[in-house]
Amino acid sequence: MTTERPRRLVPAYAGLVSHAHDEGPFFHGTKADLQVGQLLKAGFRSNYRPEIVMNHIYFTALVDGAGLAAELAAGEGSPRVYVVEPTGDFEDDPNVTDKKFPGNPTRSYRSTEPLKVVGEVTDWPRLTPEALQGWRDRLAAILDDERGEIIN
Repeated sequence: MTTERPRRLVPAYAGLVSHAHDEGPFFHGTKADLQVGQLLKAGFRSNYRPEIVMNHIYFTALVDGAGLAAELAAGEGSPRVYVVEPTGDFEDDPNVTDKKFPGNPTRSYRSTEPLKVVGEVTDWPRLTPEALQGWRDRLAAILDDERGEIIN
């Protein structure tokens, strides 16, 4: 009797996502007021596509990138940048790596496991109102076409 192994469905982007090799430090930008020791978890709505509940929590090794994410984050609070530690495995974020840019120049990552808040960065460089509006305009244009797809 032959038993057939179940076929594993592999997303089309799977070959494009590489394993992360960065050792940090890592940062997460948000408008949430968090405390050291708190865990950031997946399962919240996307800042860029609020109709999508995210399967991953995102972070970067660049404080400027986390600052941009904080500035663009949904919510009414003040933008904040936290130093975080992954509690499990993580991978390059396919939304900004090889799918759109060669390699991982933004040093952006994601994990299905929580991130632990270990500190806050208070002196990160803020965007001017004009630069922030430029980013909002670029994001709005991207979201209006197929490049706005989020690999979740």
